[in-house]
Amino acid sequence: MTEPLERPVPLFPEPDTEPFWTATRLQELRYQRCDNCGRTVFYPRGRCPHCGSDRLRWLTSGGRGTIYTFTVIRRHSHPFFRARTPYVLAYVDLDEGFRILTEVAADPDRVAIGQRVTLCWEDHETISVPMFRPDSG
Repeated sequence: MTEPLERPVPLFPEPDTEPFWTATRLQELRYQRCDNCGRTVFYPRGRCPHCGSDRLRWLTSGGRGTIYTFTVIRRHSHPFFRARTPYVLAYVDLDEGFRILTEVAADPDRVAIGQRVTLCWEDHETISVPMFRPDSG
């Protein structure tokens, strides 16, 4: 029997990240900011990792950033990811001050550290997955 080529997605309910994933359905990349210390928080969580406050508010990213570092995945055991190798997995520093681990939708030979990227989306039935593509020019 052949396994379906579906991306693994989060299961809900999930108290800390569910608001993040719900926003992806609207193609919004959400992050948190602490109202107590003013620091940016990402990945989503129930308390600020800087000061411990639970006074976190949700904001929406403009979706622009810079590749901090990346690797090219050439082998993967999960059928969904195996079918798309090689692909680029990168840490992207968003202009709002947080870093996200994400896929870069580009030819691996055309990706570079320091490159500017823009948010794009991979749509699925229950969520959309935030990805990035290199800026043109």
